[in-house]
Amino acid sequence: MNRPILIGITGGTGSGKSTVAKSIFKSLPKKNILIIEQDSYYKEQSDLSLEERKKTNYDHPFAFDNDLLIKHLKDLLNGKIIQKPIYDFAIHNRKKETITVEPRDIIILEGILILENKDLRDLLDIKIFVDTDSDVRIIRRIIRDINQRGRNLNSVIDQYLTTVRPAHMQFIEPSKKYADIIIPEGGYNKVAVDLMVTKIKSIIENKDNNL
Repeated sequence: MNRPILIGITGGTGSGKSTVAKSIFKSLPKKNILIIEQDSYYKEQSDLSLEERKKTNYDHPFAFDNDLLIKHLKDLLNGKIIQKPIYDFAIHNRKKETITVEPRDIIILEGILILENKDLRDLLDIKIFVDTDSDVRIIRRIIRDINQRGRNLNSVIDQYLTTVRPAHMQFIEPSKKYADIIIPEGGYNKVAVDLMVTKIKSIIENKDNNL
């Protein structure tokens, strides 16, 4: 009962998985919960030029340093502090700085490909897939990448057609079968989020009662 509970939240780009994760996070005491973003674990690419890094398929499983992610998750589950990478989307590479992360009772792992990888799946206690229509997801991605990641409309659309959508169909959509819970219209499904918060609170209470 003292082991942290690891919850995986996944779904296609723009599905609302980050919103679901943040909604759960905000509903619980900060001393009990933390979020680990799979995006922080894109591979370090200092050996490549900026133009070469721009051509990387960031929606493919090979883009992620899952070995480091799995090691860090295991460390957190064993009560150890980690140094989480910081990924800079403007330069398509990791920063030199890291973030110190301490273990918590509830760990949320959020990312597009966390159910695609069996080693990651096997670590998860609860697996959630956020399922949102593709037209909504592409609009959300356009808004996010332009406003938050310094991209232009043409580059976002080109990336979606050449890598994002094919990767979604090949890797993300099939991983839905591994989910314990599927949340439709993620980010706006308050009922589903409230149910998850209630479940997590009960887990925390049970852990506290068994200390």
